Amino acid sequence: MSINKELIEPFKNLELLAKQVVEGFITGLHKSPFHGFSVEFAEHRLYNKGESTKHIDWKLFARSDKLFIKRYEEETNLRCQLVIDSSTSMNFPLGVENNKLRFSINAAAALCELLKQQRDAYGLTIFSDEIKSHYTAKSSPLHQKIIFNELNNLIESKNTLSKTNAISALNQVAEVVHKRSLIIIFSDMFDSTDDIEQLFSALQHLKYKKHEVVLFHVVDKSKELEFNFENKPYHFIDLESGEEVKLNPTQVKDAYLSQINTFYNNLKARCGMYKIDFIEADINKGFNEILYTYLVKRAMMM
Repeated sequence: MSINKELIEPFKNLELLAKQVVEGFITGLHKSPFHGFSVEFAEHRLYNKGESTKHIDWKLFARSDKLFIKRYEEETNLRCQLVIDSSTSMNFPLGVENNKLRFSINAAAALCELLKQQRDAYGLTIFSDEIKSHYTAKSSPLHQKIIFNELNNLIESKNTLSKTNAISALNQVAEVVHKRSLIIIFSDMFDSTDDIEQLFSALQHLKYKKHEVVLFHVVDKSKELEFNFENKPYHFIDLESGEEVKLNPTQVKDAYLSQINTFYNNLKARCGMYKIDFIEADINKGFNEILYTYLVKRAMMM
């Protein structure tokens, strides 16, 4: 969907952006084959044969020709913890508005809006080399303002060099989120420790605590996974260490693609092994897949 930047930019209103994204998404659902996800999905579920007909919504049946059961607030409540990697590598690409961090913030804001519409409780955890802030899942209007304020502060913050320590942060998240929740992670998963086994162990820790986990692997696919650069000299800077190197991308492309593909495929395979939903989140695409993934996961958990 397209976003009216002239409307958004003067006010830098993240909440307005989130509402616009969600409204466009729900409109798209009405036009798609996924008719099970309508604006009523927060308050209804499909009638199962043999159930009592006491709570059937007959007005909705008249409109849709399908039998739905009314659901009450205590039945529909779900807890979701949004976890955002704010380490320096998430500032890639430098000098553009829609880098990996901004994409993650906008996606999280849109999810907050959709969670609110579903009457689900949501919290926020921000980490880099350690957990920077943590808010447990709630569903009050005041809590929403606090979460959006934190997301806005993250946009405006001037990031100093900070290495990713996803291993430590994800292990902490597993311990501090006490009730079974849907854990949604936005990260490029580039951990500075290079201990890939410990990284997988941290993801497994979340599942051990009975959480449902979705990992949105946030990347600039063209640059980071496909290494699409012009055939000319570039000045590359490691955003987390500050290390610099000048070279022509064609000199290292084959070696780079070999290593990044090994990492990517290994991460995806391990997530499958641990029953963690692994979703490639390309910053050059929209947010619909992220919102739809939440709805599908929510339906499975209810």
